[in-house]
Amino acid sequence: MSWAKAVLLAPQVAVRHARTEPARTPLLALRVLPAPVRRMMRGMLLRAGPVPSAYGRWDEGRRDDALTTVARAAAGARPRRMRRLAAFTVAVERPDAARPLLERLPAPDRARLDALLAAKEGRLRAAVAAAETGAPTRLRRDLRGRLDALTWTPPAAPRRAPDRGTPGRVLHIVTNALPTTNAGYTVRTHRLATAQRAAGLDPHVVTRLGFPVAQGARDPRPLVAVDDVPYHRLIPWRLPPAGRAALDANIDAASALVEHLRPAVLHAASNHVNAQIALALRARHGIPVVYEVRGFLEESWLSRDASRDPDRDFYRLSRDLETACMAAADLVVTLGAAMRDEITARGVPADRVVVIPNGVDEAFLRPLPDGSARRAALGIAPDEAVVGTTTSFYGYEGLDVLLDAAALLRDAGRPVRLLLVGDGPERAALERRAADLGLDAVFPGRVPADDVREYHAVLDVFAVPRRDERVCRLVTPLKPLEAMAGGVPVVASDLPALREVVAPGERGTLAPPNDPATLATALRTALDDPDTARLRKEARAWVRTDRTWSAGVARIREAYESLGVPC
Repeated sequence: MSWAKAVLLAPQVAVRHARTEPARTPLLALRVLPAPVRRMMRGMLLRAGPVPSAYGRWDEGRRDDALTTVARAAAGARPRRMRRLAAFTVAVERPDAARPLLERLPAPDRARLDALLAAKEGRLRAAVAAAETGAPTRLRRDLRGRLDALTWTPPAAPRRAPDRGTPGRVLHIVTNALPTTNAGYTVRTHRLATAQRAAGLDPHVVTRLGFPVAQGARDPRPLVAVDDVPYHRLIPWRLPPAGRAALDANIDAASALVEHLRPAVLHAASNHVNAQIALALRARHGIPVVYEVRGFLEESWLSRDASRDPDRDFYRLSRDLETACMAAADLVVTLGAAMRDEITARGVPADRVVVIPNGVDEAFLRPLPDGSARRAALGIAPDEAVVGTTTSFYGYEGLDVLLDAAALLRDAGRPVRLLLVGDGPERAALERRAADLGLDAVFPGRVPADDVREYHAVLDVFAVPRRDERVCRLVTPLKPLEAMAGGVPVVASDLPALREVVAPGERGTLAPPNDPATLATALRTALDDPDTARLRKEARAWVRTDRTWSAGVARIREAYESLGVPC
């Protein structure tokens, strides 16, 4: 039956994307293709007309070239081609390029694209208004649903005595998870759950409705065990409409699972949608809710485009909804002091906020494996100095600054080899930038969580060059802790959230953000200064003492018990 659901659900997802924004479909299709097929398809696009060529250039990371191709093709273009060119600029979220083209379209042709562009800019009310002037019914309904979903009000906690549930049973409510998605978010979920299991609790994990089939994965199993932790999937026969209807469908599906499992506590992790599900389940079943704030959705959104600002509907409504979910939860868990201060500044009482930092399990505290075989497999010589990271490739990670710093080191006579492990929307642009700088950087893509230490063993320095964005000042990452546990020296941007982890002069080196020159100096110091050996040793000892999942689970168990949860 699960495979039958997948067969029916996957085409629904594809059709929805194609109907809502057909111009974005080629970008999504290229992203999920295997690398050899993707290169072949990209080459075919580059040899085709101006619109396909723009897609090929964008996927190749040549974004300025793609927009130049569009601008040239727009000169004297007929309405049909102009629509396609404008739709491309909207799909790649470049309003600066889109607006001049939209102005040249007849009014009846503009409604859909105007609405899509406004939505991408976070101007949701303007998007709904634009859609009402002639956009397709499906898009109007989708945009109204998005706006409606962000004005949701948490239901009141039930007055009746809570269902005590199965002692020690925790239901983690998350967006995505291993084994399909490997990222800091999913790794934290899994490490926390495995540590809870080792401590005698009974953790279960449930993912968002439709995951992973709705994301293109061919794995419709309703239950998957990873290291003996049960991961439940909610795969529907039919994909619900966007917005409030999707939320209600998710609540109903999760409610059936709650009735079956009878957990003693609901532990929802960012973002607010998971908290909304948990709070609605509390209203139905009387189960306490812990909301784990791992980030701030609106700040991440803001950081991805310099033209965005906090006055946009999406930012304000998302922030208000996140805050409402924090206030409504029985307890808020977060990752660090900077995040705790942000949450309490929003009015959540300090005695209802518990810091459970990112941590490592015992495997990361063992000596690193011999990295020589992995070096050879990656084409890295034994005597090359290697600087790198393991992360998701988003703009706020500052990996372009790291590339520029490596070029400066080379020009100063201290060359390093870059090893950038991971994937994300900025990967193609980073590969292109590395090539333009003449850097022989290695991009192995995403790797299984169990293989990360093999890549740590290749590194001489682990870099965290995050930009000076509000989201980076607040949110503490997991990945540098894992490197520190293995004795890899860390160089990071000097931001409050990173200072909590990489105390300068004690556990690592900090450099001003957004500055390739000072980052290059810090990297050179970490590579050549004999004091680096002391920093590595002290960082590893600190992680062993203060940043293990077992220590975090002990604190979170106490937090559960403070709510009357039977553990």
